[in-house]
Amino acid sequence: MLRHAIAPVRRYTKASHDVVRHSRLNSDAKVLLLYVQGLPDSEAAAPKPLSEHAARLGLKGRAYQKAKQLLADCGYLHEWREQGARGRWVTEQLLANVTLTRDEASRAREGGADAGVPSERPPTVGGPGERTVGDSPRTEDSGEKDLPHPPPQDRRAPVADEAAEAEEPEPEAEPEPEAEPGSVPVPVPAPELAEAEGVLLSLRHAHRDLLLGVREARSLADAAAEWLRRGVSAPDLRRALTTGLPADGVRSAVGFLRHRLIQKLPAARRQVTPTPPPERVAAPARRSLVTCPGPGDEHVFRPRNDETHCLRCRTAAAFEATLQPLGWAEA
Repeated sequence: MLRHAIAPVRRYTKASHDVVRHSRLNSDAKVLLLYVQGLPDSEAAAPKPLSEHAARLGLKGRAYQKAKQLLADCGYLHEWREQGARGRWVTEQLLANVTLTRDEASRAREGGADAGVPSERPPTVGGPGERTVGDSPRTEDSGEKDLPHPPPQDRRAPVADEAAEAEEPEPEAEPEPEAEPGSVPVPVPAPELAEAEGVLLSLRHAHRDLLLGVREARSLADAAAEWLRRGVSAPDLRRALTTGLPADGVRSAVGFLRHRLIQKLPAARRQVTPTPPPERVAAPARRSLVTCPGPGDEHVFRPRNDETHCLRCRTAAAFEATLQPLGWAEA
């Protein structure tokens, strides 16, 4: 790759390599940050929101929201929303060319625009000196020759050093420090919280207006985990949060999802008491075998109640009783 660069002498903005080479900021976020940092003092002092500066660059809608979210996640943009004297809500924004924590941004906000800026040093006494035109300064010849490479060393020396290192005993592993009695153990997040946070971060694949940062997803993880505790599966939770979106788009993904998680929270599962199994009735004791006094060879059977003949003899006797002629026929 060939490069041709000429340093500008006017109308330029100093950009830090941390901003230009930032891996998480996209091109819109970098251009918006450099544009605001390069504004003259007259325009920078005007109370204009960041959206107006972005509109002058052609950043509107989803492109501006994404660039603003990336600047906020990386610590370049901080916002405070407060209620004024007349009850109107006012949003104050702070855009820095370096990453600031929330505390550092609050101190810069309280101290004004010049807070955190290094103080100017007094000018050096005297005027600027003239630059000598010519070749590089000459150095005194010390008589030593400058060799391109150091002289070769004896190859036997490294072998001796390796042997000495091999003879030295290995240091014993230090035992791990025990936990102090008064220390507080770090709480381990519940599995529902981790699963709920993963569902919230995956909503951007379903709809681009539901893009959430890591901090925003963690703030909503408790409300989403309550759905999972009430028996809702992760796919059903994702479907409940992504269906029925407003026709004009989602202005605030955090506010929209928080409202839906609270308002559409399903009812808690009822504790169903298991029905005890019916008691098994003990089977009657089996009777012993008895001998049937009926005709034929001697045979035995097992009576159920108080029978004296087996089933075959009782059936034969009933059949013979039906074949007997009636009394009127004999007369």
